[in-house]
Amino acid sequence: MAGPSEILVLADETADAKYVAADLLSQAEHDEMASAILVTTSAKLAEDVKAEIGQMVPKLERKEIIEKSLEQFGFIFVAEDIDSAVAAVNDIASEHLEIITKDAMQVMTKVRNAGAIFVGPYSSEPLGDYFAGPNHILPTNGTAKFFSPLNVDDFVKKTSIISYSREALERDYKDIMFFAKKEGLTAHANSIGVRFE
Repeated sequence: MAGPSEILVLADETADAKYVAADLLSQAEHDEMASAILVTTSAKLAEDVKAEIGQMVPKLERKEIIEKSLEQFGFIFVAEDIDSAVAAVNDIASEHLEIITKDAMQVMTKVRNAGAIFVGPYSSEPLGDYFAGPNHILPTNGTAKFFSPLNVDDFVKKTSIISYSREALERDYKDIMFFAKKEGLTAHANSIGVRFE
C-alpha cells in the first residue's frame, strides 16, 4: 500500500539549510500522517534547518497540516559520521530519499533501501512528482527494504517453465529426495524416486 507520504533528507555540512527545510515541508504538507526526517552529520545544519522550518511554516497555506505532521512524524537525527547516517537511511527505508552531501553520487551507492533517490541539491522531491518521469507509486512505511516502485513488470504475467531430461534428473534426484525427506514430504521424494527404481 502506498502512503502516507514520506521524505528523508540525508545531508552533511555542505547542504543549504533553506533547501533542506523546504524539501522536508514539501512532504509534510501532504497530510497529518506524512513523515519528514532529516539525517545529518552536522549539528549546525540540524539547528539551521529547524530555524528555517520555523520561518517557513507560518507562510505556507497548509500550515495546520504541516504542523501536525511535524509534531507527530517530523524528526532530525544527527549521526556521528556518514556511514552511520547511511545505516540509518537504510534502516528507515523511506519512500523518498534526498541526498544532499559533498559526494552525493558516491553516498548514493551505499543506499540499499529507498523508494526513489534524489541526488544533489537541485534534485528536490517535487521534481519526481511533476516532471522527472519515473513512476511515482513508491513503497512506504519501510517496505522499500523488500519492495520496489510500481513498474511495468507488475503488470506482466509470468510463468516458470521447467524441463529436465532423464540424464539431468539422474544427476540431481538423490539431492531432491534428500530435501523432500528432510521436510517430511515423502510423497515428494517418491515422485522423484520412482523414476529411478
